[in-house]
Amino acid sequence: MSESRLLAPARDGRWGAARYALRTTNPPPGRPIASLDGLTRWIVVTRAAVLPMTLFAGLVAGLLAVRADGFSTWMLLLAIVGILLAHTSNNLMNDLADTDVGLDTEAYPRALYAPHPILSGLVTRRQLLAAIAGCVLADFVIMVVLASQRGWPVIAFAVSGLALSYAYTAPPLRLKKHGLGEPDVFITWGPLMVAGTYFSAVGHLPWQVWVASVPYGLLCTTVLMGKHIDKIPYDEPTGTRTIPVILGEDRARVVTIGLVFGFYVTVAGAVAVQALPWPSLVVLAYLPTAWKVTGALRSPKPAEPPEGFPVWPLWFAAICFVHTSRAGALLVLGLVVSAVLKVGLPL
Repeated sequence: MSESRLLAPARDGRWGAARYALRTTNPPPGRPIASLDGLTRWIVVTRAAVLPMTLFAGLVAGLLAVRADGFSTWMLLLAIVGILLAHTSNNLMNDLADTDVGLDTEAYPRALYAPHPILSGLVTRRQLLAAIAGCVLADFVIMVVLASQRGWPVIAFAVSGLALSYAYTAPPLRLKKHGLGEPDVFITWGPLMVAGTYFSAVGHLPWQVWVASVPYGLLCTTVLMGKHIDKIPYDEPTGTRTIPVILGEDRARVVTIGLVFGFYVTVAGAVAVQALPWPSLVVLAYLPTAWKVTGALRSPKPAEPPEGFPVWPLWFAAICFVHTSRAGALLVLGLVVSAVLKVGLPL
């Protein structure tokens, strides 16, 4: 699998720096932290480069909902903004919690693949707390507006998402430390985001939406599995028992390969039970590339990063992220075709 997607050249100027950060989670090479403009600084701090994973979840839900009775464009847009803010606050809360418990250090991958918000001096702890509070407050307002139109299930989805985000790294649960981080991601990016956004857009939730949420949830889980495989040498000594630490690297790679192909199998299954429209099968065109992805997962990690590779020591995470971005985009494309041509059953 080519890593060219991640080998973005450094660019001059504010917008060039921001575009580079959006592609790599890093400021341009050679750019001192102190010289970063505010936009690029906060793109790096929030890890905005990974927000497309959440945007695609919202688009999957919206495109499934667009022909359903009761559909509201404004409610859908509010819900998508809400999940993007929730993902942003999740990233910030994770960094804050891992720093407070002493997991994030200068020698831990979070501070190696990109500048750590606090440890690098990008922002102060107080600024990070203010950003988290701002995201949570904005999400609270969105939740109240949506709940006033759609009812109490909106609150259930929002509160569940916040609870899982907080518990992922924060005491006392620290789900990531006990092998529950990967199921957390599957539930959040699958059923919670897709079903919650769908419900917000139309005000009801047929069983097919729960089924339709499974493939994308599996796809996003591959990214975390890849990341935690990369971090085994760092997590094992700290007692952070992610699923890859529990299983060991070889078995964790096999599970990740199963999740990659599980996406395609569950898309086909969802089409078979009419939970997804048949144009969603366009994702199967990406199977040859998926085979290359799994080939990379079967091969040893390089001893050194390729020249210009921006997120080392992450390797499998980067490969899985590129696959997730492109396969997710194909799923969205299939749903766009279904919505425009009005083929496939509305839910």
